[in-house]
Amino acid sequence: MRRSNPFQLTAFSYVVREGSVTEAARKLGVSQSAVTQHLQKLEASVGAKLITRNRDGQSLTRTGQDIFELAERHVALERLIAERLAGYAALDSGHLTIIANAPVPALSLIARFNKQWPNVQIDFTLYDWTTAIDMLRTHQVDIALIFEPTPSAEWTIQEIGQERYVLYVPANHPFATRSTISLRELSDQMLLLPEQGSMTQRVVREAMGRHNVTPRRTMKTTTFPVMKEAILQGAGVGIFLENSTADTDVLVSIPIDEMPETYKSCIVVPKNKHDLRLVQSFLSVVDL
Repeated sequence: MRRSNPFQLTAFSYVVREGSVTEAARKLGVSQSAVTQHLQKLEASVGAKLITRNRDGQSLTRTGQDIFELAERHVALERLIAERLAGYAALDSGHLTIIANAPVPALSLIARFNKQWPNVQIDFTLYDWTTAIDMLRTHQVDIALIFEPTPSAEWTIQEIGQERYVLYVPANHPFATRSTISLRELSDQMLLLPEQGSMTQRVVREAMGRHNVTPRRTMKTTTFPVMKEAILQGAGVGIFLENSTADTDVLVSIPIDEMPETYKSCIVVPKNKHDLRLVQSFLSVVDL
């Protein structure tokens, strides 16, 4: 019976997380042919294809999804063993993959972490809520900063704050001087909403449904930075979480009468990565 080896699992894990054999080889510091051989041998030992490729890139087969979870646990354990053997010296290198479904508080925490450990490389990406949860479930990230994450036995959740939804308008907009706004007053506005799968779109649609409000015009955006730029360019007004931007002089946020609820901002870590030194160091800045 053929058996996999640690190098095959590591190569497979990196190919999935980095999105290609080329990037996996670069991160591992080995040749592309070595990564390809490890991947082929792992598929041979499993007896099934793990990755399929098409015009849009690569995707995991069902077998690949199962093996990837195991491979990620293996890589995390390898990192933990290496850290324990090396001791807990000052962090002068390393890599963290962080995702979020809103720029705040993620970016402020990353900035705080960078001040203490400037040599640690961070890959940070904003995703819609649904994609972020899926990436956590498939162990593709080290840390996620998400509003109202789904409870799971596979990860730890730490609440770090609460925010409500507000309307964002340019500082020169007629609504800018208002202390509150009603959803009904937005019916004639071009309303900017994040794309399908976002928590914001779901929450706003539910609130409008409860109060029988139907916006006449809506425009889908992706992340808040895109929405912010669209608002500044005069494309419309947008609903998003409060304190999502530091530029309070160019955008005004207005509380919405029908949406007083607050939502928990949480830091979420897969349990198999919770004890990693870099992860623990990031968590330490949350409590400062």
